Amino acid sequence: MENVFEVLSERGFVKQVTHEGLADLLGKESVTFYIGFDPTADSLHVGHYVQLMAMAHMQRAGHRPVALIGGGTTMIGDPSGKADLRKMLSADDIARNAEAFKKQIGRFLDFGEGKALMVNNADWLLGLNYIEFLRDIGVHFSVNRMLTAECYKNRMEKGLTFLEFNYMLMQAYDFLVLHKKHGCKLQLGGDDQWSNILAGADLIRRKQRSEAFGMTFTLLLTSDGRKMGKTEKGAVWLDPKKTSPYDFYQYWRNVADSDVEKCLSLLTFLPIEQIKQLCSYSDERINTAKVALAYEVTAQVHGLEEANNAKEAAEALFEGGAQGGSVPETVITDTEDLLLLDLLQSCALASSRGEGRRLIAQGGLSINGVKITDEFLKVTADLFDNGEMMIKKGKKVYHKIRLAP
Repeated sequence: MENVFEVLSERGFVKQVTHEGLADLLGKESVTFYIGFDPTADSLHVGHYVQLMAMAHMQRAGHRPVALIGGGTTMIGDPSGKADLRKMLSADDIARNAEAFKKQIGRFLDFGEGKALMVNNADWLLGLNYIEFLRDIGVHFSVNRMLTAECYKNRMEKGLTFLEFNYMLMQAYDFLVLHKKHGCKLQLGGDDQWSNILAGADLIRRKQRSEAFGMTFTLLLTSDGRKMGKTEKGAVWLDPKKTSPYDFYQYWRNVADSDVEKCLSLLTFLPIEQIKQLCSYSDERINTAKVALAYEVTAQVHGLEEANNAKEAAEALFEGGAQGGSVPETVITDTEDLLLLDLLQSCALASSRGEGRRLIAQGGLSINGVKITDEFLKVTADLFDNGEMMIKKGKKVYHKIRLAP
C-alpha cells in the first residue's frame, strides 16, 4: 500500500513536520494520531475541512485516528490566529457544541469497534490540581521561548491574557495524556497550531523519553491569500441548518478557476490523475471540474441525496433546466408580507392554499435544494441567491423566482 505521507504530500496537505522519520514510521506501522477540535461554535466550518480529510486519508491507510473534542481547552480559548480574546462560553454551551461536532466528524471517520476514537479533554483537564500541574508540567516550559511563538506574538500588541497564556500547556498536556493512554505518537493540525504541536512533542520527549511527532497542514486559502469559507452571509458551515446543502454546493461551484485543482486535491478523494485531467483546461471547460468539486464535497458532508438535489437545483437555475429546456420564471418586486402559499398560487404551482399545504406536508416542495416543511413560511430576501430562487415541485417541476432590483 502507498505510504500515506506520500499521498498527503502529493495532494498538497503537508506544510511542516517536527523532525525526520515520520514518513518511514507511517510506512512501516499503524500509528495512532490525533487532531483537536475546540467546540467554540455549534458546528464545524470549512476551515476544519482539510483536517477532517487528512484524518480520513490516514484512517484509510491503516492508521488510528483520535478525534479530540476540546471541552476543557475551550474554557481557556486558543489565541492562535485571533486578534482579540475569544468569547467565553458556558459549560452547557460547550457540551452542546461538542455533541454537534461528534455527529459531523462521524461523516469522515469510521468509529466502529477498534477503529477511530473520540475523546473529550474535559475528562482530564477540568479536574486538574493547578499547583500540581504547574510543578509537573509547567516546569518544562520556558516563558522566553513561549513568547517567541507565533500564536502569542500576534497578540502581544493588543494584550495577551494570562488565561490564554496557559493554552499551550493545556494542548501539550493533551498530547501527553493521549500518548500514555492510547499510545498516540503523532499530532496533526493546521499550520497555525505549529507552536502548540511542537510543545506537545517536546513535552513527551522530556517526560516519557519517547519519540513523538507533529505535522501541520496548509490552511485553506484562496489563490490571493484570503481564508476560504467566508461569504456575504458569513461563514460556510457544515451544519445544513446554518448553511444549506444548496448554498454549500454553490460556494464550491463558484470558486475561482485558479483554486479548483487545489480544492479537489485537498477536499475530495478523486484520484490525482483524474483531478489533473479535469483541471487541464483554462476555458469554460474548467466548469466541469467545478461541478465535480461541488458535488463531491456536498456528498461528503451532506450525503448523496442532498448532493443530487443541490446539483439538480443548480443546473435548473443556472443551466436552463434539469431536462435541458427553459425554466418558467416569475419576477416579483417586493417580499413584504408575502407568504410562500400565496407565491405558489401566483406561479401556478398550486391551485389553492389547501393544495400548497398538502404539497408541503407531503415533502414535495423545496427551495434552492432545501426541503420546505413550514406551511406558513414567509418569503424573505435571505431565500434568494443573487436575487434568484429556484422552487422545485415534486421531482421534475421547476420554477424560478427573480427579485427585481
